[in-house]
Amino acid sequence: MHELVRRAAGIVPVLRAHADWGDRHRRLHEESLEAMADAGVLRMRVATEHGGAEADLATVVRVIAELARGDGSAAWTAAVWTVSTWVAGRFPEAVRHEVFAKPDVRITGILSTTATATPVPGGVLVNGRWAFTTGAQHSDWTVVAAVRDTGRPVVLAVPTADLTVLDDWHTPGLRATGSATTVADGVFVPPERVLDLAPLLDGDHTAPTPMFRAPYAATACATVGAPAAGLARGAVQAHPDAPRAREAAVLADEAEFHVHRAADAVDRTSSTTRPWTPEDRTRVRRDLGEACLRAKDAADVLGTGDEVLHRVRRDVHALNLHAVLHPHASLERYGEVLQNGA
Repeated sequence: MHELVRRAAGIVPVLRAHADWGDRHRRLHEESLEAMADAGVLRMRVATEHGGAEADLATVVRVIAELARGDGSAAWTAAVWTVSTWVAGRFPEAVRHEVFAKPDVRITGILSTTATATPVPGGVLVNGRWAFTTGAQHSDWTVVAAVRDTGRPVVLAVPTADLTVLDDWHTPGLRATGSATTVADGVFVPPERVLDLAPLLDGDHTAPTPMFRAPYAATACATVGAPAAGLARGAVQAHPDAPRAREAAVLADEAEFHVHRAADAVDRTSSTTRPWTPEDRTRVRRDLGEACLRAKDAADVLGTGDEVLHRVRRDVHALNLHAVLHPHASLERYGEVLQNGA
C-alpha cells in the first residue's frame, strides 16, 4: 500500500467523527482539515520541486476513495483541491513559487468562463462570478476562468481573499463542501497569473513531467469520481448485516473497478508522449459516469436505515447530478465519439 493511501486510511475515523457536524454546519470541521493536511493529501499533486509528492492518479484516487469512507464532503473537497493544485502547477515558475510557498496550501477552482478579464495597465481587471466553488471559505487560492476582450478564454490564479464568497450553498447532498459562489468585483490580476485556457484543456503530451501530460478533463474526471466509489465501499463496510449487503458489495466493487481503470488509463497514456485521442478522453469520462451510477445503486440498495446511510445516499445522489459525472451525459458523449470517430 502506498504511504499516502495508508495515511488516508488512518484518518478515516477523524473524518467520520466530524461528518455529521459538517453536514449540519455546511463546512468541514477544522480537525478534518488538519487531519487531511497532516496526511499529505494537499501535497499529492504538487511537483517534487515544490516539496510535493507528485503522485500518479492511481494513488490519488485511492487516497480520495479512502477519505470518502469517512466523509463524502471531505473527499470531494480534497478531490477539487487536488485538481486545482494540478492546474496551479501549470503556471510560470514565479507564480508557482508564490502559490506553493505556504506548506499545505489549499487551492480551489472552477473553470467556467462566467467572468471577463479586461486589459488594464500592468494586467487585467476581472469581473464576474463562479458558482459551485468547493471549499472556497477554506481556500488560500482560487484558479478560475474568464474571457478576455478578444474572446479568448483564460485561466487566472487569484488569492481567495480578493474574492467575495457568498453563503449560498444549501443542498441535500455534499453539504459540508461549502461549494459556494465566488465573486470578482474589479479584481486586478498581473499578467504572469493569466494563462490561456485552451492548452490546459488539451494537455501537453510532450511535457517533461508525466503528471502534466494529460488533458484537464481526463485528469479532473478521474479524480472527482473517486468519492463515489469510497462512499459506496464505506457504506457497505459499515453495514455488513444489511438485508442486501452482498448485492451492495458487488455494486461497490464495480464502482471501484471503473474508478481505478480510469486512473490507470490516464497514468498509462501519460507515461508516453503520444497525443490523446478523442476516444482516450471519453473513455475516462465514461468510466467515471459508470462508477457514479454503480455507487448510487449500492446506496439505494442499502437504503436509509440510519443517519450515516441517509447522508451517504444524499451525497452519492448529488454526485450523480454533477454535469461532468452524470452517467447519461458521459455515455452520450462516448457513443458520439465511437459513432463519428471524433
